[in-house]
Amino acid sequence: MIKVITEIEDDKWNDLVNKSAVASYFQTPACYRFYKTLSFLEPFVYGITDNDKLLGVVQGYIIADGGKIKHFLSRRAIIPGGALLSNECPKEATKALLKYVIRDLKSKAIYIEIRNYNDYSYFKPEFIESGFKYEEHLNFHVKTLDLESSLKQLSSTKRRDVKISKKEGAEVVMATNEDEIKEYYDLLFGLYKSKVKTPLFPYEFFKNLFYQEEGKFFLVKYAGRILGGSVCTELIGRTLYEWFVCGLDREIKNVYPSTLATWGAIEYASTHNMTKFDMMGAGKPNDGYGVREFKAKFGGELLEQGRYIHICKPIMYETGKIGVKILKKLK
Repeated sequence: MIKVITEIEDDKWNDLVNKSAVASYFQTPACYRFYKTLSFLEPFVYGITDNDKLLGVVQGYIIADGGKIKHFLSRRAIIPGGALLSNECPKEATKALLKYVIRDLKSKAIYIEIRNYNDYSYFKPEFIESGFKYEEHLNFHVKTLDLESSLKQLSSTKRRDVKISKKEGAEVVMATNEDEIKEYYDLLFGLYKSKVKTPLFPYEFFKNLFYQEEGKFFLVKYAGRILGGSVCTELIGRTLYEWFVCGLDREIKNVYPSTLATWGAIEYASTHNMTKFDMMGAGKPNDGYGVREFKAKFGGELLEQGRYIHICKPIMYETGKIGVKILKKLK
């Protein structure tokens, strides 16, 4: 008998993670526990079973931004990584899970967004039939089978930038204390405020991630300062995910901290038995996305794995989109 559950045993959940072809860090018990440490979001998780066998999991969080009005208009349910589904998950079980997700979240969020980091084309009919709309979205996956091949995959300019940055005295180190995390966060916050102009998670996110086994902070240091870094999470033995990266790239001559940070993360993946480095998004195909050019030079494969969207409140969704555009122009 097919049944939706909201409490999942860790051993069954981890077993599904280990066996599923579409597993990601973002659909693991470890990630769910991390979300539960954060005060600014509301985590959720749903599972689908058949005769007590776990066939699928959908987990994510509800988040909103700003003061009362903006908070009300920006409530969204985000499901990073895509659904965790068994390789033989029946269509009726997949649809039952997805329909339950919509039914339970529609009163809590303006929209639901599933961000795929694997190929879900096999399951696409079930998503569409359950009420989700497909939107194209790009990503890069970099193979990390060994250090030598990973280095060869870099463009000639990126290899040069890594080499001369190290020669100049810059180095990539793993974060060791909260002071380093705070220094990096201040740098990242400044970048988001001046250039990116989209909401950034509070410092609490980065501080708490630092204490998770799966959280990795690759910091670029030069002359005692942190000039940049890459914030990653790992699905141990399979994939390293780059959640955030930044650097003061024009501050020191011959030092390229953004490049060095991403390379440091790729180097780690290549020497820790991981098969790929996931750059977690490269924009929509027809939209200008300056970061895509930067990401393309690390030798990854450009993929279109898309996103699934369900609009729970269409009028509020359109109002919110207009509001976001206006706020970006005012910043």
